[in-house]
Amino acid sequence: MGKSRRTVPEELLLLALDPTTGTTAQPQTLDLGLAGAQLVELSLAGRIVPEGDRIAVVLARPTGDPTLDHALELLRRRGSPVRAAHWIGGPRLGLRQTYLAHLERCGMVTAVPGQVCGVLPTTRYQASDDCTNAAIKQRLDTAIRTGVPPDPRTAALAALAHSVGLGKHLYPGNEGRSARSRLRDLIRYDPLGGMVAHAVMDVQNGLPTQQNRSSQGSGTAAGRPGARAAGRTTGGRVSAPRVGVR
Repeated sequence: MGKSRRTVPEELLLLALDPTTGTTAQPQTLDLGLAGAQLVELSLAGRIVPEGDRIAVVLARPTGDPTLDHALELLRRRGSPVRAAHWIGGPRLGLRQTYLAHLERCGMVTAVPGQVCGVLPTTRYQASDDCTNAAIKQRLDTAIRTGVPPDPRTAALAALAHSVGLGKHLYPGNEGRSARSRLRDLIRYDPLGGMVAHAVMDVQNGLPTQQNRSSQGSGTAAGRPGARAAGRTTGGRVSAPRVGVR
């Protein structure tokens, strides 16, 4: 895989990076989104395919991206298809720091050391090319504004951005409500991205990952009051759940 195209995990992290503070929005859920973004990118690269709510490796050849190849090897070692939610919720957190270090090595971000309260060391990150970040955001803006179905990569990126709660970061305030709603609705244009995004939200909401999605379509999950509804499939398309951001 050449570096002429940024991967979905890289783009998701760049979207989450706040240019003012040098920190990432939604740090508690971003790891889950990055794990899901790896699945999307591996699928786009022809290495894995969805089998219902499971992921199966169909080509174990390395992509040339070390972070993706590590994920691919872990999936290969499973020996059988794994549920997307099991994979995303697995003990592989820390992806945010892994990808920040990866982006720094690739020259996409610059690490700026500093201190909190003049004592505790901290590191902030600044995008090396603001035009690159603006171009990523512009793809989402265009899809939201025009209503034209986006390409699968952009649709998956939108679904993942929604799933980890980046809507309020990208489109803040009352004036951003309609944009956040349309961002959520872009989930319908990429079935795999939609499935992965729903798995991310399932893990966040604490839904039993062994449960089939067909039993999650009501207003509650696993009979627990107050749980958010998972997405449903209607007419061959994944419909977006009303989750988190409005």
